[in-house]
Amino acid sequence: MLLMPINKCHPGMRLAKNIYNEDGMVLLAVNVELTQRLIDRLFSYGIDYIYIADSRTDDVIQADIIQDETRSKAIHEIRHTFKRVMEDSNKRGAVSYYDIGRNFRDVMNMIIDDLSAHQGAMVMLNNMNIKDNYLFQHSVNVSIYAIMLGISYGYSREKLETLGLGALLHDIGKTKIPLGILRKPSQLTSDEFKEMKNHTTYGFQILKDEPNIPLLSAHCALQHHERINGSGYPRGLQGPDINEFARWIGLVDSYDAMTTTRVYRRPLLPHEAMEQLFAGSGTMYDQSQIALFRDKIAIYPLGITVKLNTGEFGIVSKLNLTVPQRPVVRILQDETGRELKEPYEIDLSIKHSILISEIGEIKIEELDTESGMPTLL
Repeated sequence: MLLMPINKCHPGMRLAKNIYNEDGMVLLAVNVELTQRLIDRLFSYGIDYIYIADSRTDDVIQADIIQDETRSKAIHEIRHTFKRVMEDSNKRGAVSYYDIGRNFRDVMNMIIDDLSAHQGAMVMLNNMNIKDNYLFQHSVNVSIYAIMLGISYGYSREKLETLGLGALLHDIGKTKIPLGILRKPSQLTSDEFKEMKNHTTYGFQILKDEPNIPLLSAHCALQHHERINGSGYPRGLQGPDINEFARWIGLVDSYDAMTTTRVYRRPLLPHEAMEQLFAGSGTMYDQSQIALFRDKIAIYPLGITVKLNTGEFGIVSKLNLTVPQRPVVRILQDETGRELKEPYEIDLSIKHSILISEIGEIKIEELDTESGMPTLL
């Protein structure tokens, strides 16, 4: 399959992976034939990339390390809980959420089990083919990234649950932020940004006294925007004063936010977001944590279309686990855009002089619906 920009897709192409809605249910199913109307709708939803079937790349398959059942249950619990907290905001007096920990522990165990079964795999959470409420999906993604890193770091099951709960609920304080601020499609004013930053404190207040939520998980909600150089909020903590779990969550929270479509901007591609994280290495984020994260993330997702500095076009067909920034590329077109009858592969971990120069670039004009082969107009 090909991972292609929506603005380069054409009627007649077929989906190679499902597209999900905000409940984790299928919005468009695999093998659906695209029409211009569907392409326009996907574009209006803010979906920038989709997987397209292509007979030359049938063997390039992105395995889902999180089962659909797990993701759907996680999104359902987040959606239900966050909406409940929003509705309770107008109630007087203290409100208890004693069941939050119990409900989310079941979700945590499902995520931990799924990830533990794929410990050698690189994570590819493709935010580009999901239409959803950002807050719900983001919370689930951050928990998956955090647990994956915790497993790699060697945390016990108990610590993984605490880290996972902190990650899944790190943004629960945003339920107390006015929707006009939360969904504003333009830059926030200074007063609005000040209120937005309060979500860390609000989250801690919601979670800290709940008997089924570890206090350390509540501190993750409070500290996930702290940065090791003291530039974060709400308390301007530095280095070791920020708890380790919150540092992990702060790192993956930033990455997922950068790679997800927002109302005010398009997403960065994975390698671009990773460059942003490394720019903050040693100042905003812990260098060793970024290095581990880099080694577990597929910087160039399988199937993504690329252009090399040689002028050739192709797709990422295999990942190099030891050198994730240097994948294997299957060449489909030469430097003139001519289709190759016999595509071949270049391992960038061996061919050091060859680089990926552009992402999302391939000169496919139309796809034959019968054969799945491209036809140049």
